[in-house]
Amino acid sequence: MGEKKQAIYDATKLGKPKMLLLGLQHMFAMFGATMLVPILVNGYFKGEGLSVQVTLFFAGIGTILFHICSKFKVPAFLGSSFAFLGGFATVAELKTGRFAHMSYGEKLPYACGGLVVAGLLYVILALIVKCIGVKKVMHFLPPVVTGPIIICIGLSLAPSAINNASSNWILAIVALSVVIIFNIWGKGMWKIIPILLGITISYAVAVVMTLAGFTNADGSAIIDFAPIAKASWVGMPPFILAKFDISAVLVMAPIAVATMMEHVGDISAISATTGQNFIEDPGLHRTILGDGLATAVAGLFGGPANTTYGENIGVLELSKVYDPKVVRIAAVYAIILSFIPKTADVIGTMPTAIIGGISFILYGMISAIGVRNVVENKVDFTKSRNLIVAAVILVTGLGFKDGLTFTLFNTPITLTSLALAAIFGIALNAILPGNDYAFGNNLEGDINNGVSFNHMPEDSDEFDGAENSEA
Repeated sequence: MGEKKQAIYDATKLGKPKMLLLGLQHMFAMFGATMLVPILVNGYFKGEGLSVQVTLFFAGIGTILFHICSKFKVPAFLGSSFAFLGGFATVAELKTGRFAHMSYGEKLPYACGGLVVAGLLYVILALIVKCIGVKKVMHFLPPVVTGPIIICIGLSLAPSAINNASSNWILAIVALSVVIIFNIWGKGMWKIIPILLGITISYAVAVVMTLAGFTNADGSAIIDFAPIAKASWVGMPPFILAKFDISAVLVMAPIAVATMMEHVGDISAISATTGQNFIEDPGLHRTILGDGLATAVAGLFGGPANTTYGENIGVLELSKVYDPKVVRIAAVYAIILSFIPKTADVIGTMPTAIIGGISFILYGMISAIGVRNVVENKVDFTKSRNLIVAAVILVTGLGFKDGLTFTLFNTPITLTSLALAAIFGIALNAILPGNDYAFGNNLEGDINNGVSFNHMPEDSDEFDGAENSEA
């Protein structure tokens, strides 16, 4: 804990130039993963998906909203959530009811409407946590439920990584290799931004390959530079207004069950990193409220869901500067960048193979977070009821590839595999006898779930805390 004594909680003593550079560092840390979400969603919607400009805008706005709700005390940056990618992919392929004859672009507002409802679920949880307390709420969402759900999120996206990478395996391997090299052997800032480096270096390789006359496996050009030349330097982000349909809502909203657990894990990790208990002050209900409002507002105007970012927790640990003002500077940078369309179009030319290579790690990490959730909380799988709950969640989440469609009041409703897994898992855990999980019995595990009201034990200085699944 000795290093904590050298921490800087008031960055103004460093001067404005250094504060601006520290803010830029936070922006670069989130940039790669945040931009990857609209790129992937555009693939699902055949080029008619989320806008990079809108995504950047709401990353900045969402971060500022979060800071307002958390009384400007928590140094967290909110970037695009990967957890909802499966939901976007499912909505893109909905072909029942009103979606039967829609184009991909016409379906997008309904996916965003589902995000609005997901964000409102956060608000409801915040009220519940405020009224009855963290421990009672989390009793119904123990790791035996949330862990397998998070595992399903990552594994269900795995085929997408393979499909994207197969368009050009050379680029995919380059991207994957760069991320691994800098993540394992990188030093300082290089270790914090392996995803950004993977994208940048492999994109440079793609440019060289394009100029040298190489093509993708199907004979198409690796990069099409035409859109970049046409783009203007300044322009408004192309906002869209969300629309609502019960099928799309039931696709997107249940994912909030898993992302809420990611949120409390990240807030706990930030608390452990900075040596401040944000669970108590400003309170978990306030941070959940901020995350929910950020997601709801972004979805309302065509942006992706937001979530607290593990990459930026790493920046906090590296710099030892824990002043939330530095993070808000990064948010302002993101907003400014959202009004530069040429930057968005450069990112939009990213070959899908590069995304596929990076997704090998990102999608796997989502599942790994679920495994870690189970392991660190010491879920006892010698108990039949725990095995049954986990087994039903995994088979349901991975087996119902097309979801389950039924008609209610003449309205076709589609429940995705993830929605079914969440419903079955929570219901089984509540019904089956033996739900004796109690937060507080396992301090280290609880720290990763954001429900420890005590400081870390003295002998656990090297415990890193939970990282976000979009790391």
